[in-house]
Amino acid sequence: MKFFSPLALLALAPATASAWSTSAPKSLSAFRTRVVPATILHGYSTEVSGEPATESFRLSFGEGDATISPWHDIPLKGSADGTYNAVIEIPKMTKAKMEVATKEPNNPIAQDIKKGNLRDYHGPIFWNYGCLPQTWEDPNVEHPELKCFGDDDPIDVVEIGSKSLAMGTVAEVKPLGVIAMIDDGELDWKVIAIATDDELAKEYNDIDDVPDAVKDGIREWFRWYKTPDDKPLNGFGFDEKWLDAKEAGEVIEETHVAWQKLRSGETEAGKLWVGKE
Repeated sequence: MKFFSPLALLALAPATASAWSTSAPKSLSAFRTRVVPATILHGYSTEVSGEPATESFRLSFGEGDATISPWHDIPLKGSADGTYNAVIEIPKMTKAKMEVATKEPNNPIAQDIKKGNLRDYHGPIFWNYGCLPQTWEDPNVEHPELKCFGDDDPIDVVEIGSKSLAMGTVAEVKPLGVIAMIDDGELDWKVIAIATDDELAKEYNDIDDVPDAVKDGIREWFRWYKTPDDKPLNGFGFDEKWLDAKEAGEVIEETHVAWQKLRSGETEAGKLWVGKE
């Protein structure tokens, strides 16, 4: 598989992310050669195969000429203390439910499928959404206070910066807090973070720096987003409170340790692709 260099990606990158946006593209063929930058700083690249808004679509990651896994091969930690790398799956103001395919070789980004249908949100998400690499919410471990198990995915991150980040972007972020969402009985942590190069990053250092409207908006969006499909409201642990940046770091570290056990084989992978034969 041929991947494009970072400089070539910069030249080819669209001005804004649209991950199929909220309306149909004028021509699907225009997407066949679209290349989305992973990040210029890290030197990762991405390549699209298949058609957007179909089961065939995949966004694969590369480094040099090698295919890599955005889940296992991109490091968790950023370049500065207290920062992390976030893999953006869903650009803000888009509806396609994209995610790292944890059961496929090399874990490309694909559109989620449920009951044979491609999943879309019923309305756009208002923030950049993705996951932190080298983390895993272990479905075999019960949280001692919340009494529920992990959702078997990398930990989710909601990036609240001012820019729309393209699908496949690897952004260095600063965690500000975390909330414990409980989805169908499973623990599904949501880390709130901001890209370190965003204009608001100097102002936002902890959860109390984030406007209440933003925190409440994220919580209520995730509470209600499944209800158009006749699903129940999602709940939240710890009296629905956002935990602070220190506690977010502790949660991230716990999920990183769980990933290390998964990757090493200490924890059974089941159907997950972990790059170990």
